[in-house]
Amino acid sequence: MARRSKSLPRRQRLIGLWLLLSGVSVFGGLLFALWLDGLAGLTGMARVWLWLGCLSGGGTIFLVGLLLERQLFTPLRHLQVQLARLVAKPDARQDYPPEGWLKGLGPDLMRVREAWRADRERLATAHAEGALSATRVRQELETLLQVLDTPLLLCDHHRRLLLFNQAAETLFEDHPGLGLGKRLDALLPIASLEDALGELPDDGAPREILVPCGERWLHAVLRRVPHSHQETLLTLTDTTAAWSSEMGARAQLAEMLPPLRRHSASLCSAADALIGVRADAPTDALGQRLEAVIDEEGRALAHQLEQMGRVMEEMHRQGERLVPLWSNDLWASLAARHARRDVEITPIGMPAWLKADAPALLALLDSLLPRLLRHAGREALEGEVCLGNRRVYLDLIWLGDVLGESQLAAWRGERLDALPFAPRVADVLRQHGSDAWSLADDDGRHARLRLPLPAADRVAPPRPRTPPRPEFHDFGIADMPPPDAELAARPLRTLDVVAFDTETTGLELRRGDTVVSIGACRIVNARLLADEAFDLRVDPERPIPPASTAIHGLTDDDVAGAPPLAVALPRFRDYIGEAVILAHNAAFDLLAIQPPGGGVEFDMPVLDTLLLSRALDESLDGHDLDSLADRYDLSFPPGTRHTALGDARVTAELWLALLPRLEARGIETLEQALALQASAFDREDAYAS
Repeated sequence: MARRSKSLPRRQRLIGLWLLLSGVSVFGGLLFALWLDGLAGLTGMARVWLWLGCLSGGGTIFLVGLLLERQLFTPLRHLQVQLARLVAKPDARQDYPPEGWLKGLGPDLMRVREAWRADRERLATAHAEGALSATRVRQELETLLQVLDTPLLLCDHHRRLLLFNQAAETLFEDHPGLGLGKRLDALLPIASLEDALGELPDDGAPREILVPCGERWLHAVLRRVPHSHQETLLTLTDTTAAWSSEMGARAQLAEMLPPLRRHSASLCSAADALIGVRADAPTDALGQRLEAVIDEEGRALAHQLEQMGRVMEEMHRQGERLVPLWSNDLWASLAARHARRDVEITPIGMPAWLKADAPALLALLDSLLPRLLRHAGREALEGEVCLGNRRVYLDLIWLGDVLGESQLAAWRGERLDALPFAPRVADVLRQHGSDAWSLADDDGRHARLRLPLPAADRVAPPRPRTPPRPEFHDFGIADMPPPDAELAARPLRTLDVVAFDTETTGLELRRGDTVVSIGACRIVNARLLADEAFDLRVDPERPIPPASTAIHGLTDDDVAGAPPLAVALPRFRDYIGEAVILAHNAAFDLLAIQPPGGGVEFDMPVLDTLLLSRALDESLDGHDLDSLADRYDLSFPPGTRHTALGDARVTAELWLALLPRLEARGIETLEQALALQASAFDREDAYAS
């Protein structure tokens, strides 16, 4: 626990002590003077001097206290404010030059301020010049990546996103897991992806993997960036969309091929018939040459069509779309598709890697499941992957008899309407170089349908996923401590902090007042991100009192149609992610977002700028947001205060101003900051709001 530094005693305490001593001295002097006056019986000037002497003690204490307050303690407090402002914001105005007995420190303080400013300017200039070239290169790289149509993700060795381009933003539109500094497994929570990332070679050689993402399957190509801190570049392709376009074109060609073959056959037949007719009734030389040309061209056309057909079939069978797929991912996606129909698919046995075109294979299994369920007479199946010789057998198992060959033949001829141009089941099987047959288990009770599929080279199971850790952003993320380190030991400047504020219908939250607006902004790498804000109005489901409207300006019409708090809170929780939350007078805002029965848990650490300010400057009055904004010379556009987002941003700026002061006192980690603010819990501040 951080030890707090000694500071000036509070002004009210000093004044109270001073007045008490003065009063006691004066009262004691009065009693003593009355006793002496009665005892001595003096008159004239002697009596006057007796009274003055008896009252001189209290008067001296009063005058000395007044002198100390004006000449020492008040200047010391002003000096403390000025030093706090100087540490937090060296360029801030100087409203309290040294005064009283400290007036002589004025030139020295000015010299320190000017020297500090000069050093900062030199450092800033050196930093700007040194970073100019790197910034230019970085901007060029980012510009290049942003114009690419291929979705790109760049993550560090802790799986935190360093960069994503606009194509990736389009691919993951409205996905809460996409954001600089957020963990990749929040975006693609796939165990097989974690495994592939852990086995990437350092020479930049690519690895391919197929991962499910909601209703889609993404083809991910992963590369370790050479000569980097193990950053990884992921290029993604929506195979579902690609399947629609590519397979659609193939299907068009495939549909055009049979008519061409028929026309070619008809042409050849006509040519043969014409030649036969010519044998019975010989024509002239020109006619014979034309017949020969028709015969020759017809046969050449038939030959070319045959070749085209073989190429099409080869394209259909080729394995370019077959990429490694972890069998558990396949079972999970299949179960999710049929969850609403209460179909239970239980994976059994050892999971394994296989190669497949996931969208097509899932469509195939979708068409197969109802048939198997009707045959089995139950809503539960088992799935197993068995390893064969360079093949993997994908088995669906039920309790009952095997499927008949006629049933399988009928199924192979079915069209898969979920895929473009509705290819037949047999076409998809052929694409995978596969077939389907049914067989009985040795126990005589179970039967299974077996689909042989190409095996992937890798056989090791994915590594267990590490638990999600705090987020971060920017290329500086790579320099952050590993996410598996204790959050409490994280340096304050590396924390991902979400500053938030709420506006409510009133202050009686325990008596029915509730939230009308939530505003938040994010601080990453000790920088307030301008474009990552959360600003949501909330329908309080009750009228907003005029007194509250006078503060935050929100009326019933402003929140009409807004989501209720039960809907808003999960959105806000998604926005926070793994960040530490920050608020001014956080107890009130935490109570606002955690109403009884709210159902959303905010269990992350909480930093409170009100408590931190109290702990830092116990002797100073005024720790409300307006006073602190003035103390640290924080500037904000007029009219932005007293809105949830506006106050959240001021709170964030205040936190950034407090950071150097905390560090100057050795408060460098989250644990130390929490301990410091805990020390201010039991102190009252009449001016706090």
